Amino acid sequence: MAEEQQEVTQTKPQTDRKPNTNNNNRRPNNNNSNNNRKPNSNGNKPNNNPNRNKNKNRHRRQPAPTDENLKAFVVKNQEAHKQRLNPHYKLDLNSKAKIRVTPLGGLGEIGGNITVFETEKEAILVDIGMSFPDEDMHGVDILVPDFTYLRQIKDKIKAVIITHAHEDHIGAMPYLYKEMQFPIYATPLPLAMIGNKFDEHHIKECRKYFNPVVKREIYEIGEDFKVEWMHMTHSILDSSSLAITTDAGTIIHTGDFKIDHTPVDGYTADLHRLAHYGEKGVLCLLSDSTNSYNPLPTPSELSVGPALDRVFAKAEGRVLLSTFSSNIHRVFQAIQYGIQYGRKICVIGRSMERNIEIAMQYDYVKLPKNAFVDADQVSHLNDKEVLIVTTGSQGEPSSALFRMSIGEHRHVKIKPTDLIVLSSRAIPGNEGSISGMLNHLQRAGATISREKDIHVSGHASIAEQKLMLRLVNPKFFLPVHGEYNHVIAHKETGMMCGVPERNIMIMTDGDQIEITSKYMRKVKTVKTGKTYIDNQNNHQIDDDIVLDRQKLASDGIVMLVAQVDAKHGKMQAKPKVTTFGIVADKQDRAFAKEMEDILENFLLHVKDGQIENSRALENDLRQIVRKHIFRKMKKYPLIVPHIMVM
Repeated sequence: MAEEQQEVTQTKPQTDRKPNTNNNNRRPNNNNSNNNRKPNSNGNKPNNNPNRNKNKNRHRRQPAPTDENLKAFVVKNQEAHKQRLNPHYKLDLNSKAKIRVTPLGGLGEIGGNITVFETEKEAILVDIGMSFPDEDMHGVDILVPDFTYLRQIKDKIKAVIITHAHEDHIGAMPYLYKEMQFPIYATPLPLAMIGNKFDEHHIKECRKYFNPVVKREIYEIGEDFKVEWMHMTHSILDSSSLAITTDAGTIIHTGDFKIDHTPVDGYTADLHRLAHYGEKGVLCLLSDSTNSYNPLPTPSELSVGPALDRVFAKAEGRVLLSTFSSNIHRVFQAIQYGIQYGRKICVIGRSMERNIEIAMQYDYVKLPKNAFVDADQVSHLNDKEVLIVTTGSQGEPSSALFRMSIGEHRHVKIKPTDLIVLSSRAIPGNEGSISGMLNHLQRAGATISREKDIHVSGHASIAEQKLMLRLVNPKFFLPVHGEYNHVIAHKETGMMCGVPERNIMIMTDGDQIEITSKYMRKVKTVKTGKTYIDNQNNHQIDDDIVLDRQKLASDGIVMLVAQVDAKHGKMQAKPKVTTFGIVADKQDRAFAKEMEDILENFLLHVKDGQIENSRALENDLRQIVRKHIFRKMKKYPLIVPHIMVM
C-alpha cells in the first residue's frame, strides 16, 4: 500500500505540490530528483523561494464585500417564494369541515365518467357518462354506471353538474332520469344535447330540470356547494372546468381538457380564472389523465386546417370525411374547405346530423344552409362537387361509413375514385373493427388518408398537465379519467410539480376519499359496476344474460331432456341430448350415448324421496354432467337439464 501511495505521489505534476519551507521535514533527494522537475519558461529550474509566493498572494483577487442589506432582501424573496408555492398557509387549518369524493366510473377505463362530491348533509354529481363494452359482452351496445350508491344517497343529491357534452360524460343521463331526477346545471350546448337524448328516450318532461349557467358566475347549489364554470378547450365546443367551493375548501375539477392557445372559435382556456383560484388556495385538484404519456404539447385544433386544405386540393373525386360527431370544430373546418373548393356538403349519420344542427341552431358555428344537400341527391352531382361528412371512424358495424364499405348503404356506394379521410384516432379496443372496415373500403377501390396531421388530440399532454398543476397549485391531487397506467404517470407529473407524494392518492371506482384542510384519506369503498344496455330498444340487459352469452360463446351448451318413471326411478325412453359448441355433428350420437350412461348411473344412485323434487334433481344432474365434461374436455358449458317425472 505504501508503494502505491508513493507511486501516485511521484506521478502528480509538480505544480500541484505546496511549497514546504520546513527543511527538516523534506524527504532526501535521490540522484535523479532534479531530472524529474519541469523547467520554467526560461529553461531554468523552478524557484521555491517563499518570499516570491508571498508576493504572488498579494496580487490575488480579493472577494467582493457582502452588502448585508441585499442579503436580507434575498432572504425576504426566498420567503415570498415559499409563501407563493406553498398552498398550505392559505387554507383554514382550523376548519373541521370535510368533503368526500367518490368516483363511480371513469377510473381504470376510458369513459363512463361519474363522480360524487358529498358533505355531511348534501351531495352533487359531476357528469353521468357511458362507456363501450368489451368484445366478450355479446349483444351489449353500451355500458352505464351502476346507480346503487346513488339510490342510497338519493335524498342528499341536490344537482347534476355537467362539464361538457361528450358521450362519456352525458351518455348515461337518460338511464338515470328514468329512475330519479335532480336539477341539471350546465352550459347551453351540453343541455341541448342532453335534451335530444331525453327526447329519444321519451322523457321530454325531464327538460324542466335544466338550469343553464353563465361561465365565470358562481352558483349556489343547496347550502353546502358553490360552483363556478370556467371555459376550457377540448375536442368539443362549450367545455368547462369546475371550481367547487365548500366549507372544507375549493376543489378544481378540470373535466377533459387541453390548453389550445389558438382555438377555432377564439375562446381560449380561462387560465386567468384558474390562476385566481390557485392564488386564493385550492384544497384539491382532480385532473384529466388521458394523455399522460405524451411529452409534446397537444397541437391546436386550428393546425388541422392546412392538412384538410391539402386533401381537398388533390382530391379528384368525392371526399368522405369521418370523425367523431361531437368534434364540431373539426367538421366546421372541413365544411369550410369543402365550400371553398366548390363542393356541396352531405351529412350522413344520425348523431352527426343532430350535432351539426344543434351547433347551427345555437350559433356556435355559422354555415350557409344552401351548401347542404340530402343523401339522395349525391348521385346526381359530379363527384368533384361532393363532400360527405359521416360517422363511423371507429368502425362501428351500425355506422354509416361501415355500411357504405360493405355496400349496404341506401344512397352511397364506394367508388374507386373516392378519397376516405379518417380524422380521428382509434379508441383502445376498436383497432380490430377499424382495420376490418379499412379492408372493405380498399377492396372497393377507395383511397384511404390517415395522415397524422389531419387529427389532433383533445386531451392535455404532460406539458399542459404541468401548467394546470402550477396554475392551480393544489394541496392535494387526485388524477382522474383514464386507465390505471395513465393515472400513475400523471401522479409522477404531479410530484415533479411540487405536490408531495403523500398528498396524492390513486383512486379506483368506488373508493370514497375524505378530504379536509389537514389530511386526505380513503374511508370506505362503495358498490360500483356496469349496467348492460341494448341500444336497439334502450333496455337494460340483466347480468346473468350476459354471463350466459359469454359461456355460450366460449364453452357451448348441452341440453338434456329425459322422462323418468316416478315409481321405479328409471328412464322411460332414451334421453334427448342436444349440444352446440361442444362436439362436432358427426360425434353427436356417441356423445348422446355417453350422456345416457351418465343419466342412468345418476338415477341408479339417487336418494330416496329426491326424485319427487325435480328442481333439486336437475341441479344435481347439472353438477355431475359439468364435472364429467370438464374432466374430458376442460370446458364448463352451459348445462340445461329438463327431467320430466311421469
